[in-house]
Amino acid sequence: MILVSSCLVGLEVRYNGTHCLNEKIQEMIEKKQAVTICPELLGGLSIPREPAEIIGGDGGDVLEGKAKVVTQSGINVTEQFVKGAYSALSTAQEMDATVVVLKENSPSCGSTMIYKGDFSGNKINGEGVTAALLRRNGIKVFSEENFEDFLKEM
Repeated sequence: MILVSSCLVGLEVRYNGTHCLNEKIQEMIEKKQAVTICPELLGGLSIPREPAEIIGGDGGDVLEGKAKVVTQSGINVTEQFVKGAYSALSTAQEMDATVVVLKENSPSCGSTMIYKGDFSGNKINGEGVTAALLRRNGIKVFSEENFEDFLKEM
């Protein structure tokens, strides 16, 4: 079983109430090859919600207490992001999922790129909180941009 970011299958769960539909990923849901997950909602955040970015590092740094996740107005939402990451990990373990496909650039789900942390729209190399936790626990993390590499391995 594969876990995929809910927004990638057309569910309007992103911070601004939109989605990022990827038809190939949606087909995986329809074929019952994947299950959706949204770590930010699992962490207790609402829709819509204020944009958030990681300040002081990336998701791995957040897990180690060296960085934090903050909204654009300065509210610290690190606890919700960490809670959501652990909930996603629990779901992955319960389902014996060894692969996830997550939304790139997200402070939760980014697998290779996240926003810089200054709300400028600039991105940096790094991973989100959930992506970092899943990787640390042996789960392969792909984004919607590179998940077809995984499909070739199947």
